[in-house]
Amino acid sequence: MKFALALAALLGSTAVVMAQDIPAPFGKPENQWATPPGEGAKWGSTAGIERGPKGEIWAIDRCGANSCDGSDRAPIVMLDMKTGKAIKAIGAGLFVFPHGLHVDRSGNIWVTDGGVSKDGTKGLQVIKLSPGGDVLLRIGTAGQRGNDETHLQSPSDVITAPNGDIFVTDGHAPIAGIVPAELNMRVMKFARDGKFIKQWGKAGAGREDFNNPHALALDGRGRLYVADRVNNRTMIYSQDGKFIAEWKQFGRPSGFYITGDRLYAIDADSAEANHPGGWKKGVWIGSIREAKAEAFVPDDTAGEGVVIAPDGNMYGAVNVVPRGITRYLKK
Repeated sequence: MKFALALAALLGSTAVVMAQDIPAPFGKPENQWATPPGEGAKWGSTAGIERGPKGEIWAIDRCGANSCDGSDRAPIVMLDMKTGKAIKAIGAGLFVFPHGLHVDRSGNIWVTDGGVSKDGTKGLQVIKLSPGGDVLLRIGTAGQRGNDETHLQSPSDVITAPNGDIFVTDGHAPIAGIVPAELNMRVMKFARDGKFIKQWGKAGAGREDFNNPHALALDGRGRLYVADRVNNRTMIYSQDGKFIAEWKQFGRPSGFYITGDRLYAIDADSAEANHPGGWKKGVWIGSIREAKAEAFVPDDTAGEGVVIAPDGNMYGAVNVVPRGITRYLKK
């Protein structure tokens, strides 16, 4: 441990610190803590869990399976954080493969849909919903892949800025019949009414390149964080797409949550084969100001979404076994 800390001091705040050398401020994961609506219902895959402006917590349930195509189940669920039970669910019949989740400052819910329905009429859109489930806005052309301003190829996440601007990551892989090098790997920016403004990125590993851009976050200074998952890094940009920083000290991120100076980055995929050097699955926690990982919560079943609830506990959204919502009690 002394060697690791000395190395970190020598190399600076962005040095990689191994998980075993820093504390875990949360307890062991409690898998499948929450229950979806419906008598005896089981939770499906989920990649999203988010906190609203009043502390409300929403999560994605892929209709008890890994797809909502053909299901009449509502996949966007509000949870009671005391009991883990569903308060309500919205979005029935709207989605194929709900993936990215965002709750804006007015409490509206934004969802990215990365799949295509069998009949080709749904999917590949970003849909904005009211808390009651009314459709307020759509971005992209339903059921049609594309790489222009009005089509999405495989949208993974969405977030809105205080001025209403909308950011979307497009490039979730793999897609049958399309090799990764031919995929869109981009961040798209839209006005609050859904009008396209600009985009940046392509397949690659450079400063404006991505390989499976998977999640988004904004910090208190308005900087945009992109989970560039397969490149094993966090990329930070201005809201106009200007490169600011590349961080590799927060693992292989699948999802983010930011509160104040704290960054929570959940790593669902690290293994020696895809992220050499001792990286483990779990949640990295650290200071944004110092660009430093200061804590790690190990979890071999870590998911793709993470949030801190008003009770101070941490919750994760798990897309593989065991599917559902994991609770991590604050120590």
